[in-house]
Amino acid sequence: MNNLNGLRQASFLCYIISMDLAVQMRDRFGKNLKDLRQQGLIPAELYGHGIKNEHLAVTKKEFRKVFKQAGENTIVNLVIDSKKTPVLIYNVSYHPVNDEMESVDFYKVRLDEKLKTKVPVEFVGESPAIKDYNGVLIKAMQEIEVEALPTDIPHSIKVDLSRLVELNQSFYVRDLGNLTNVKILIDSESVIAIVKPQITEEEEKVMAESAIPSVETIVVETEEKKVLRQAQGKTETAAEEGAKYKATSTEASPTKK
Repeated sequence: MNNLNGLRQASFLCYIISMDLAVQMRDRFGKNLKDLRQQGLIPAELYGHGIKNEHLAVTKKEFRKVFKQAGENTIVNLVIDSKKTPVLIYNVSYHPVNDEMESVDFYKVRLDEKLKTKVPVEFVGESPAIKDYNGVLIKAMQEIEVEALPTDIPHSIKVDLSRLVELNQSFYVRDLGNLTNVKILIDSESVIAIVKPQITEEEEKVMAESAIPSVETIVVETEEKKVLRQAQGKTETAAEEGAKYKATSTEASPTKK
């Protein structure tokens, strides 16, 4: 954990996790992947800049364990025949019915090249505004986009709710301060969280009533549509009469020789 000084930086906690994940090369594709999954393996792909895609398989049990800790923004070392390759877990596909992991994509990273990624927000602490004034916490963000070297990407950004001491008080991106070796890519005035007062039953009733149109409004709208239809009908009738008159006049005119 990084030791950051200052109240504005106290909300940011960065965990650098380094872990290995053993994988194996695979030569089964298409329909044969069903047999692979029945053996407790997940088909995977490894790709990245300047490398050829590699078809892999990873043990479901081991992958679940690593994915739970690393997520999609922490470096994992893929171990292939004792060779380690730094990657990010780029995407995990799930079965639409049983929600089982179907496949995994790994993205090879260069440790000297900055990446853009989204880091999950973790809310910690207890807000006095909630405890003392029965406020309601509204979480406006669940993740924050950042840019950093792979080894500097935080596993999570922790927001200390104890700083929200009054109702209607917000925690902004700017309140995170200057994060070490990490550039935040969203507006500093964006709200991460806010504590709002409870809505009373009377306010709920007013909101519900304002959402339902009155009978008078419906009648007025209906009458307006009726007038509009009548006006449109008269316009169309006039246009038809004009067309008929024009046609009659043309037939009656003498032909020039």
